[in-house]
Amino acid sequence: MDKIDAMHAFIAVVNEGSFTKAADKLNTSNQMVSKQVAQLESHLGARLFNRTTRKVHLTEAGQQCVPLALEILERLNDMEGSLGMLVDQAQGLLRISAPVSFATRYLTPLVREFKLQNPLVGIDIQVSDRKVDLVEEGYDLALRIGHLKDSSLVAKKIAPINLVMCASPSYLAKEGEPNHPNELNPKHYLRYSYMEHYASSTALMAALNKASKESGSIFSANIGDVLVDAAIAGDGYALQPTFMVAEAIKNGKLKVFLKDYQPQPLGLYVVYPHRKLLASKLRKFIDFINNYYGAPPIWDRFV
Repeated sequence: MDKIDAMHAFIAVVNEGSFTKAADKLNTSNQMVSKQVAQLESHLGARLFNRTTRKVHLTEAGQQCVPLALEILERLNDMEGSLGMLVDQAQGLLRISAPVSFATRYLTPLVREFKLQNPLVGIDIQVSDRKVDLVEEGYDLALRIGHLKDSSLVAKKIAPINLVMCASPSYLAKEGEPNHPNELNPKHYLRYSYMEHYASSTALMAALNKASKESGSIFSANIGDVLVDAAIAGDGYALQPTFMVAEAIKNGKLKVFLKDYQPQPLGLYVVYPHRKLLASKLRKFIDFINNYYGAPPIWDRFV
């Protein structure tokens, strides 16, 4: 039994004074209205109407039920109206988890423009390279970079993330520009701690994996910005995503080499828990970011 439909039928009979007129009001059959009222009576364990061939009279139990049913239906209408506003107009707080380096470079302008179009949406960005649990930690979505594995989450690819080998012009002038990964000096590898989890298996990655095992390697870090700064200073070479080194390449502080050995691109993904019945704030953010960075993305236009 649909209790809401049954209460609508009950109130319609009360207002119209007969099952037939109630059926006309609800655009249904007399039999359906009778069935719904009978089911409500059975569920409540009380007769709501005394029926005669000509008239319908409320019982004492029926009279007590009228204000209660009206209040329930009124509150339901209020709830539907409130939710309708949420569906039609983006509002509420949107909680986002994002990688540190990407967020500091490319997320702020996006959020600013999104807020201009959706002023009722609040934004809470938590930056971390940790893989957060969206459901357990109460996030609406996360931005993630890599090759995503199968999961219960929905993932939408927003843009490619290319990885490039780069070093300062002064380093390459001093050490020579390698033409093959085997010519790399393992002691000068500025290693990102988690790169092996992201990059595809190539000749370049094989050489870098070998280099990472060399005890004489300069250093490694779990934040790429440290390595980019070291590469700009001439301390060695690094494999980094273009969104992190584009500005330095544009300004001549870094130079890309070994282009023929680049790993397969990673992806920038929006990850969220559900595909159906998305809140308007989330749906509009996904639509907005989907086309924001362009093709090719803005960080690849100087590389």
